[in-house]
Amino acid sequence: MAYNYPAEKLSVYLSDDGGSIFTFYALWEASLFAEHWLPFCKRCNIEPRSPAAYFSEADKSHDLHTSKEYSFIKGLFEEMIERIASAVMSSEIPSEIKSKHKGFSEWNTETTSENHQPIVQILIDGKDINASDSKGNALPTLVYMAREKRPQYHHNFKAGAMNALIRVSSVISNSPIIMNVDCDMYSNNCDSIKDALCFFLDEEMGHKIGFVQYPQNYYNLTKNNIYDNCFLVHDIKQDLMGMDSLGGPLYVGTGCFHRREILCGRRFTKYYKEDWDRGTTQQTQLCIYQTEEKAKSLATCTCEYNTQWGNEIGLKYGFSVEDVLTGLAIHCRGWNSVLMSPPRSAFMGVGPTTLAQTILQHKRWSEGIFSMFLSKYCPFFFGHGNISLIHQMGYSIPGLWAPNSLPTLYYVIIPSLSLLKGIPLFPEIMSLWIAPFIYVSSVKNMYSLYEALLYGQTLQGWWNGQRMWVIKRITSYLYGVIDAIRNLLGLSKMGFAITSKVSDKDESQRYEQGVMEFGSFSPEYVIIATIALLNLLCLVGGLIQIVAGGRNMFFLQVILCGVLVIINVPIYEAMFLRKDRGRIPFSVTLASSGFVILALLVPII
Repeated sequence: MAYNYPAEKLSVYLSDDGGSIFTFYALWEASLFAEHWLPFCKRCNIEPRSPAAYFSEADKSHDLHTSKEYSFIKGLFEEMIERIASAVMSSEIPSEIKSKHKGFSEWNTETTSENHQPIVQILIDGKDINASDSKGNALPTLVYMAREKRPQYHHNFKAGAMNALIRVSSVISNSPIIMNVDCDMYSNNCDSIKDALCFFLDEEMGHKIGFVQYPQNYYNLTKNNIYDNCFLVHDIKQDLMGMDSLGGPLYVGTGCFHRREILCGRRFTKYYKEDWDRGTTQQTQLCIYQTEEKAKSLATCTCEYNTQWGNEIGLKYGFSVEDVLTGLAIHCRGWNSVLMSPPRSAFMGVGPTTLAQTILQHKRWSEGIFSMFLSKYCPFFFGHGNISLIHQMGYSIPGLWAPNSLPTLYYVIIPSLSLLKGIPLFPEIMSLWIAPFIYVSSVKNMYSLYEALLYGQTLQGWWNGQRMWVIKRITSYLYGVIDAIRNLLGLSKMGFAITSKVSDKDESQRYEQGVMEFGSFSPEYVIIATIALLNLLCLVGGLIQIVAGGRNMFFLQVILCGVLVIINVPIYEAMFLRKDRGRIPFSVTLASSGFVILALLVPII
């Protein structure tokens, strides 16, 4: 709401898919706080304009922190947070607060997160001349929406929520540009709207732009980045930048500005001209109650029946990566996209702070994109004749994340077992044929290190990235392959596993210290521990045989196995040395030991 943009042209919608009265209450409190926060932001030109982010930074050198106004605004914010937290803790909103807004009457004792009627409440009507802040300036429109949820109806996850938002907003503001941001991100640059509009309004190329994508960035990264979240950001940036010259980057689901008409299925023509007055020509004779009732009818479970919503209109259904698929469809309809990456990040989010969160996040991504790759929406089929071959190849980079698990799994198991059993897999050290193997592995790692240091990573952070490169491929991507194939064969149904970003105090402390978090039994942890133990035993056994036999044909296998052992040092510590609650449970160590014994008994031909 505090963007540097005319308030009368800005409408903010919060989609609460859980339909929680406490979320509505928090938004109502925020609407009151905005009357003081917005003029404070614009008069003092502060950044970031998320109050939680701004006050948490607590910059001691800031000129404002001693002013009375700063203290007053901070006090209002802390009081608001305390009231919200108190209501959540007591599981009850005081009756005197409920009497202040009609929206609270939407909830009753039978309302649950999976069974509730559509709720649309306009908390601030930007068209109302009385909607002004403490300094008399106009406020943006602010709307709460919870689409209808019923157990007997499939709700299509995030894509369904986004499509409901598109329909609801069409009868309230109908703005030509739609920007969406995930709930775990905040705006970090007050000029992001103006920056994005520069592309849409460009006289020469603007009519070709379907959406403007900002990269994801995380504010909770640690110095050495134990879970490689920082390098994930860099990888995404590089891929998006590379595709920027091919027709445009893919849509990554958040921090993106779309043309409304294009989200609704419009195809590109060279004669296309945006109707920038669509929002101002919206009918205004309806009162707020009538507008809300009309909007509710567009957020019901049945309003999409016998329509093209989720197919030709709106975000596409059927895959957990609705964003990537929707972006591909937009490109195939002839539109371009563009990456906008300003020096000051437009949006900041929360990166995973535990290994379980990281594995789950990458499993969902890899499974969803690989499922799409195996379907009729494969870029090489769906994009054939619509986008260039090299653009199709760009889409295939994330599409083939999951099957990368299979060669990785081979390389972390077979060379080590072969070393232990005396079976050479690579040329001897003095053979010329060993040169390609050394060249490829050396150049790949040197370039990887160069990229990490170029983006400000530490050497330790790069090494942590190599560990996570292995872990993600033998867990997240392996499960992604299995689940994608099961979905293809009809043995399971597509799901949408939401990555929890909430950690307790001990987990957060270990994350800040750069200590890996395990703590509970998990099949993924068994795989990780099994690979680590197998490589340790094979390296020790193989070295003993090499010293005793004087062999020189196992050089590359020793190097490969040795690197895996060094990478897995934190795994050994978590199994045998650590005593905290985040260590690997004994049950995982026991199970992995059993699998290692079985692996050693299997003959290798």
